[in-house]
Amino acid sequence: MVLAAAFSFLQAQDAARFEVATLKVSPPPKEDSINIDLGTFRNGRLTMTNVTLNDAIKFAYELPSDDLLVGPDWNKSVRFDIVALAPATTSTEQLHWMVRALLAERLHLVVRSEQRVVRYVALEVGKNGARVPPAGEDAPPNSGPQVRGRIVHNHMTMALLASLLSRFERQTIVDLTGLHGSFEVKLEWSPDTALVQDDLSGPPPDRPSLFTAVQDQLGLRLVSRRGPLGVLIVERAAKVPDDN
Repeated sequence: MVLAAAFSFLQAQDAARFEVATLKVSPPPKEDSINIDLGTFRNGRLTMTNVTLNDAIKFAYELPSDDLLVGPDWNKSVRFDIVALAPATTSTEQLHWMVRALLAERLHLVVRSEQRVVRYVALEVGKNGARVPPAGEDAPPNSGPQVRGRIVHNHMTMALLASLLSRFERQTIVDLTGLHGSFEVKLEWSPDTALVQDDLSGPPPDRPSLFTAVQDQLGLRLVSRRGPLGVLIVERAAKVPDDN
């Protein structure tokens, strides 16, 4: 039974390959601003633009923040563009495996996991149960960008929600909901009250704090914790990808 399970796992890894994929070093920006796409998958096409190695690894391994990743010294000085094709029905989990395989093949990426004690915020199911409906099979694709203070998405995993909140609020927020699959998520909060406020005498915002919004709108909760988490450490990676 164990051997059969291991064989099935290896088969899943072997099958996790893009039909066509390009991974190249991003050209220097022409202006002061830089356009970054941390990962968009639409109609069978994955695009990642001007991403660091850490950005790509966080996408592939579903890491919510840089606090759980130790990358190479050159991480911030080199950026990559990725364009890859896969069946439109590819699941989020399969997509992550495909990016892992692509990074291993083109950048010779080797990583290991190590337990470290860190401070983080746990995303958990609230006392009265989650209120996030499963994503509908016929639901239209997400129509707009996700911004700090407003997340609206028709097909969002809890891991992706935690990752977005981590990015927006500059905290390590880890998905501990135990909820699998994709959900319809609509969350609106006041970014000014998401983090600790220095001045509590000001007028209340029109929208609730992040902690209140997560509880009232999603039936989830954010809890500050300190404990061991798996930290991914890059042991080897190439600056220049192999030819596509």
